[in-house]
Parts: sequence; C-alpha cells; structure tokens
Amino acid sequence: WHLLGGTRGGPMRIRIVSLLRERPYNTNQVRVLLGIDYKTAEHHLKVLRENRIVSPTGDGYGAVFILTTDMEESMTDFEEISKKVLE
Repeated sequence: WHLLGGTRGGPMRIRIVSLLRERPYNTNQVRVLLGIDYKTAEHHLKVLRENRIVSPTGDGYGAVFILTTDMEESMTDFEEISKKVLE
C-alpha cells in the first residue's frame, strides 16, 4: 500500500505497472507513453525495481521492464489499491 498509495509518486507508479501489464517497455517507451520526462520514468522504475515490483531484462538503455512473479501474483491487491488511489 505504501509504495502505491502512501506516497506522492504512487499514482504514477500505478500507471507504470498498468502499462507493464500489457507488455514490456524500456524507460524511454514508458516516458513517451506516459508523457513524462526521462528522469521521472527512470526514478519510478528504480523504486519499483528496488521493491521487487518490476525486473529489467537486458542491459543499459535498451533494457525492458517486466512485472515480477510476485507482482503478477498480487494483481488482485494491486487492482484494489489502484481503485482507492485513483478515485
């Protein structure tokens, strides 16, 4: 809850996780799709990675991010939190 609903960046992280549910994206693709700057996308992906929500595949600029198995197993909780935060 804290990561998605208890911080100022929670709504953006919800948007990123929702994007990555569709398919893997790299940092620049996330930036373009969400209309945010590169540093912002990079920061939120770092926070999500540190909290084992997403995992990078590949190296450097071209690395794409996927949801971790733990996150995929927690989608019901994610959806409940998303509804509360985005209302």
